Amino acid sequence: MQDSDSILQLIADTTPALLAYFDAQTLRCRFANASYAHHFGFTMQSIVGRTVQEIAGDAVWQEIRGYFPRVLVDQESVRYTREVLRGQGDTQYLETVLRPHVANGEFKGLVALVTDVSHHYRLAQQMRDSEERMRKFAEITTEAIVLHQGGIIMDGNDALARLTGYRLEELHGQHVLDYIAAEFRAQVLEHGRGGREDCYESMLVHKSGRRIPVELAVKSMPGTDGHFRIVLLRDLTASREAQEHMDFLAQHDLLTRLPNRARLHQLLKEALSQATAQRESLAILYLDIDHFKAVNDSLSHHAGDLLLCEMARRLRSTVRPQDLVARMGGDDFVVVLTGHPTPQETEAMATQLYQAVETPCNLDGTQLVVSLSMGIAMFPSNGETPEKLLSNAEAAMHMAKDIGRRSFQFYTATLESRSTRMLMQEQQLRQAVEQGEFELHYQPQIATADGALTGLEALVRWRHPQRGLVYPNEFIGLAESLGLISEVGRWVLRQACRQVKDWQNAGFPVVPVAINLSAQEFLQRDVAQDVAQALWETGLDARYLHIELTESTLMQSGGQMSDTLHALKALGVSLAIDDFGTGYSSLAYLRRHPIDKLKIDRTFVTDVPHDPDATAIVNAIVQMSHSLHLQIVAEGVETPEQLDLLRSLDCTEAQGYLISRPLPADQTLAWMSQHLNKPRRK
Repeated sequence: MQDSDSILQLIADTTPALLAYFDAQTLRCRFANASYAHHFGFTMQSIVGRTVQEIAGDAVWQEIRGYFPRVLVDQESVRYTREVLRGQGDTQYLETVLRPHVANGEFKGLVALVTDVSHHYRLAQQMRDSEERMRKFAEITTEAIVLHQGGIIMDGNDALARLTGYRLEELHGQHVLDYIAAEFRAQVLEHGRGGREDCYESMLVHKSGRRIPVELAVKSMPGTDGHFRIVLLRDLTASREAQEHMDFLAQHDLLTRLPNRARLHQLLKEALSQATAQRESLAILYLDIDHFKAVNDSLSHHAGDLLLCEMARRLRSTVRPQDLVARMGGDDFVVVLTGHPTPQETEAMATQLYQAVETPCNLDGTQLVVSLSMGIAMFPSNGETPEKLLSNAEAAMHMAKDIGRRSFQFYTATLESRSTRMLMQEQQLRQAVEQGEFELHYQPQIATADGALTGLEALVRWRHPQRGLVYPNEFIGLAESLGLISEVGRWVLRQACRQVKDWQNAGFPVVPVAINLSAQEFLQRDVAQDVAQALWETGLDARYLHIELTESTLMQSGGQMSDTLHALKALGVSLAIDDFGTGYSSLAYLRRHPIDKLKIDRTFVTDVPHDPDATAIVNAIVQMSHSLHLQIVAEGVETPEQLDLLRSLDCTEAQGYLISRPLPADQTLAWMSQHLNKPRRK
């Protein structure tokens, strides 16, 4: 018996549960293992003989006393779980089993087995929390989630219903392949059979039949009944549309929505490949809107944009659907005629394009009529690459402009040699700017009354390495078209100021120097800022610098011209209208702009005094100048008779070959030295 008791005690103490035996009549403890005794604060000896209420305490007894009648009276086994708040603030879950002890039909007592099941509760809570998080995630995410086993849909979220157009009840029990586009089903099936978990793209079919590009992210999940597959579906429609939009922007002109230069090269390359394979011809028409800059300057850039959009619409609606229309930039467009056009058919289409473009259009209430200059290159006779064909068509377009605009020219070999010459001139002019091959010549201006030196006009020349001295009429236009005129103009400004200041310091007559500025310079740079910088660098007083500009410059340079001229006047610089009488001859701009001097154009002076009309015009300009308190200079004076007439008409200053040709700086210095000692007319 002692051995049996020892063994029983060992077993009771070894078990991880709390174990005790209570008498059926008194509910007093007859036996408890060490864990049970220590849990309630007793030893194995001191706990024996105590009642359940004494061991557990009054509060616990009130909580559990209701379970005992079922054991004591009904002799049933009872199981209950109780929460115990521990000192650290943790909650412990104790599961108690009360089992009756019946021997020979007599109820002897009951066994209490208490087990700590806290970890089970925590695991269950974690599962519930995890499920709750998953449920909330599935509800809040905009991406569809589907759970399937062997392809049969088991569950999904609301986003899945929105994506497919079906209610979740309709999806449950259906096969996932039923909602995949037919050509993608083999891919999805292979991916699932292989248990792959990498992302891939597929095509979903909406309930309405609409096809939706999707990205699938798949994970496998083990389950009691086999593996599940959880799939996240991301709608790619927006990203695809965004990418298509970005591709469109990269390959199309944002204003007119036509293909841009890069896209044209790609399309033209494809068209050439097809034409070569089928031995067909192509026609490339390079179009430029005549006088487009005047629209921008006179009406506004907004009006210019409206005009470009209207021209694009007209071009597109005139050509055939299979033909190409693109915008090269600025006011240049290209039309590519496909389908083996003949030169005669190309000419007919060019005529149609002219007619479409020249129809009057209304721009913000202003009716406008524009024309085209057009160059045409034919494939394969005029080139076999996009670059060559476009270059030749553009060269032909420039020829059309040179012969009077509003016309078209087919490309010829003659144009190629002309283009080569133009390219060489462009390279040589750029080299001249970089290497400083320019020089200034100065033409004196005198007072008609006594012949005193009143000023100098600085005129630029190009000292060409092979051709020698090149005059402005041969390179200024090219410099403007290449955007080099500002660099040339800055050099002229600084050099003229520096030279005149040096002469003044050397004791020569203190007279102003005049330089010419083109309309392009006013558009391309801050003229007032450049003038201020040149005056500061050279030390020349502003009153000794005159700026000459033509009437057309005043009309073409837009609203900024008045601001620039007033800024120059604020510096102390004098302003003159060159070649007066050959342009608009409008008194309005003489009143609007701060002009100091008028220069009568040489074409009027040449015919005086023999032509009465020319004499009358010169007299009218002189009298008007005096009335407006403007200085007056006559250009192109070549004979004493002309000078005498100008003196009699009270034209105060003169300039021309009679006085002196434009001279290099060293010869100008010699002329001034001689002129200082020359007797003056009284």
